Amino acid sequence: MPEYLTPGVYVEEVSFRSKSIEGVSTTTTGFIGPTRYGPVDLEPDVITSVGEFERVYGDRQQLLFDPNGSPSQMHNYLWHAARAFFEEGGKRLYITRVFRPLNGEYPPDFSVPATKSGTFYNDGHARADLGSGVHVRARFPGAAGNIRVRFTLRIGQNILGESPVPGSPGTFKPSVAGLLDKDIVWINDLSSPIDSPPGSTGMLYQAERYPDPDTKGWSWRFHLHDRSPSPGSSSDSSEVRDLSELVFDPNPQHSDQVRIVSLAVTVIQDDGSTLVWDGLAFAPDHIRDGLPDSAMARFAPTLSNLEQARSYPIVLTRDSFLGGLDILQAIFPQPIIESLSDPTVSDIDRSVDVFLDGGNDGLRPGATDYEGAADPNKTTKTGLMAFEDIDDISIIAAPGSTYRYETDDYRSEANTILNLVIAHAARMRYRIAVLDSGDGQSIAQVRALRARFDSTYAALYYPWVRVLDPVTRQEIHLPPSGFVAGIYARNDRNRAVYKAPANEVVSLAIGFEQLLNKAQQEVLNPEGVNCFRFFEGRGFRLWGARTISSDPEWKYVNLRRYFAYLEHSIDRGTQWAVFEPNGEALWANVRRTIEDFLLNEWQNGALLGDKPEKAYFVRCDRSTMTQNDLDNGRLVCLIGVAPLRPAEFVIFRIGQWTADSKR
Repeated sequence: MPEYLTPGVYVEEVSFRSKSIEGVSTTTTGFIGPTRYGPVDLEPDVITSVGEFERVYGDRQQLLFDPNGSPSQMHNYLWHAARAFFEEGGKRLYITRVFRPLNGEYPPDFSVPATKSGTFYNDGHARADLGSGVHVRARFPGAAGNIRVRFTLRIGQNILGESPVPGSPGTFKPSVAGLLDKDIVWINDLSSPIDSPPGSTGMLYQAERYPDPDTKGWSWRFHLHDRSPSPGSSSDSSEVRDLSELVFDPNPQHSDQVRIVSLAVTVIQDDGSTLVWDGLAFAPDHIRDGLPDSAMARFAPTLSNLEQARSYPIVLTRDSFLGGLDILQAIFPQPIIESLSDPTVSDIDRSVDVFLDGGNDGLRPGATDYEGAADPNKTTKTGLMAFEDIDDISIIAAPGSTYRYETDDYRSEANTILNLVIAHAARMRYRIAVLDSGDGQSIAQVRALRARFDSTYAALYYPWVRVLDPVTRQEIHLPPSGFVAGIYARNDRNRAVYKAPANEVVSLAIGFEQLLNKAQQEVLNPEGVNCFRFFEGRGFRLWGARTISSDPEWKYVNLRRYFAYLEHSIDRGTQWAVFEPNGEALWANVRRTIEDFLLNEWQNGALLGDKPEKAYFVRCDRSTMTQNDLDNGRLVCLIGVAPLRPAEFVIFRIGQWTADSKR
């Protein structure tokens, strides 16, 4: 408590109300699966539109697995799922990309130089060699990394001028404004005859800033080679030029020119869109405003987060001994370098286009890839593990993981993936897994699939949804999970999480893989298989809201999700109670906090009962805690709620009645 040591008036703030609990979001979704491009081991960032998805994870084109073996083409199910999610009403989506390189190793070690197997690199990255020791590759693996990169050599204005010599009025010396250490400059000596030493008729130099003992200040020296001699050492005059040697006569016919040479990088996507970075330095250790400013630093192999990685889609690397001049001469042929002296040459004539190739979609990912791994050295995670650190996610799915479930040997992988997704949802507690049935499954086959699982944290949907593919312009069938996750989000936003996400229109659907009738659903519904149905005059609808649990207490999806909402909200909203004195005052405060939250839920129609005391109770006193609990620092609060269950079967009993008969 505060100390009062000096007489006076003290004004203090106190609280006379209980803490409040804010309901958490229940619509944020996480999808995991293969894509055409994008990061594999960076922390996922939220995606809010299909356009944003494409900028990070590639376009909608189909995936081609095992291009050097027995190629297997598959629809880009994760893109389709993201599109369905946003079209059906979803707003926030996290993506984890899974990728298995052609050599089958996981996780891929992208730091090891890749070998080319046939036409493709075994790590999936598209590549190109620019010249002696300079390389460029796509930042992420995938066929979408086969893009065009344009390197343009730019030359700036003449920066050679004059400045007064301190202590010598009327005396001037050469100066260069805006020059930085390790800049590459082009020097053209207009006052020298043709037979003067090399470098006098227009050459590239690397600028070096060094302390000048004569003027007690800084001066400049220009080197023809990257490995320049130390200040004060002797050197061949044809290789090193001092700033004092340059002529700054105002007459342009007799003065030198010093121009900074820089690099512009343009990435040209398949759709014609471009990303441009201008004014980049060549020297790898170039510094501007205290930060690395070279092309090698800007397009470094390792970046800190997803935002930087998607902003720089290529990686530039060099052999360790190369400097700025070496890099420039490796990228640009001699005729382009010589054209710097010609002011009529355009930027396009000073450009070199490089086509990256060899990028591929690898092998079809398996259960190991979906499970993921944690790299303690990089503090990075892959697969489902990448979702463990994102608290906002409440819906999880693996669209496309059950493709070809009944037609090839992928069944065991698919079953394991479904188990992993279910286990992830159960471990994270506040999530529900949306499971896809297999494509082309019959009723007997989907029942066999359902019989493999039992969980209160998952729901299974059947059959696949037919849509018009924007890629092939043909009708295709897509896994249900993308549509269902979007319907969950729309249902929660328009109604509430306690309302069953069923009897909802599937906006993108033009049909289903199988049209089920009432008798067929009577077989599937009791077993927890949620069906899509077509109703004349009411369109295509999701017509089921059950989990795959054998426990009747948790058989409804909305019940599972509503309890996850309550638990997560109370979890977040009562963190203030940790380490507070564990006594009557704290217990009363906790009771009031939770009662206020549940009262609001009851008033919104989420709980059953015509009075609050019939809808919920909260106990936190000596009846819920023993002395052993108190001695071990435990506060135990008992909460009971009466949730609403869906009116799954609406029954009207009708009989004949006459005016003189008794009811």
